[in-house]
Amino acid sequence: MIGHEREVTSTGVPPWKSPVALSLILHLVIAGVALAGWTWSSPEHEPPPRSISARLVTQQQPEPSPIETLDDQPDRDEERRLEEQKRKAEQERKEEARKLAEQKAREEAERKAQEQEQERKRQLAEKRKREEAAKAKEAARQKAEAEAKERERQKAEAEKKRKEEQRKAEAEAEQKRKEEQRKREEAERKKREEEARKESERKRQEAERRLKEKQLEALAEEASEAKQAEARRQAQAAAAKAREAQMLTESEKYQALIRERLSQAWYPPSSATEEMTARLQITLLPTGELAGVKLVSSSGNTAFDNSALSAVRSLSRYPIPDKRDTFERYFRQFTIEFNPRRLK
Repeated sequence: MIGHEREVTSTGVPPWKSPVALSLILHLVIAGVALAGWTWSSPEHEPPPRSISARLVTQQQPEPSPIETLDDQPDRDEERRLEEQKRKAEQERKEEARKLAEQKAREEAERKAQEQEQERKRQLAEKRKREEAAKAKEAARQKAEAEAKERERQKAEAEKKRKEEQRKAEAEAEQKRKEEQRKREEAERKKREEEARKESERKRQEAERRLKEKQLEALAEEASEAKQAEARRQAQAAAAKAREAQMLTESEKYQALIRERLSQAWYPPSSATEEMTARLQITLLPTGELAGVKLVSSSGNTAFDNSALSAVRSLSRYPIPDKRDTFERYFRQFTIEFNPRRLK
């Protein structure tokens, strides 16, 4: 070892830049970083960090130079073996430190993740709490509004009910008033009707009395008039009978004159027999002139019928009475029969 240090020193390199010093400094930095990381991020409930011990390990001995003597060979082999062991121990310590650092980093990451999860849960809980508070506040507001609306509705319903009851009461009062008014009017109407009935009955009785009086007077007058009418009727009947008799007598006289003249003007054909008869309807004017003649019943012999028509048309004027009523009754239109034995 002393010889080795002498060789390093004899090279002219500063002692703090030697591999041993650099390795020691590196281990100290790693330990410091690890200690600082544990100090910064270690929670209160975590166990205190384990201490890391470091010791100076000499650099692996360089290969012996060809000029070294055979006497120094065992010592150098031993030194190399020892250095190899130190190197392996240092590597194991480094690996352990690395694993510890990685574990600490994982633990730190897990702790941070837990803290973040806890923070997220806390924020989520606070958010839920705020939302629940907001919901509770909104529910309270809605409840208050609903209660206010319900109170308003109940108030409106009560006011509506009060108005309805008031309206019903007023309507009932009005109905009662109208019913009383109707009863009074009905009573007055019945009273007026009764008075009018009584007055009407009195007038009716008075009218019946007057009517009976008038009827009696009328009956007496009718009886008198009937007597007078009967007397007039009898007189008129007697006059009519006398006039009828006179008209009949006068008509018979003129009918006989017409038959006589027609008999003088008629020339029956040689083929005529006593059984032949022709009926003719004669129509005269008030002047006695022939207005028309019509065969109403043929004799069955055309010559016989034509001879009768010729006899009627041969008279220019017929003898008729002067009285118009006798003419209208007996001579305006009449029927006459032509027969060889008689003319009627």
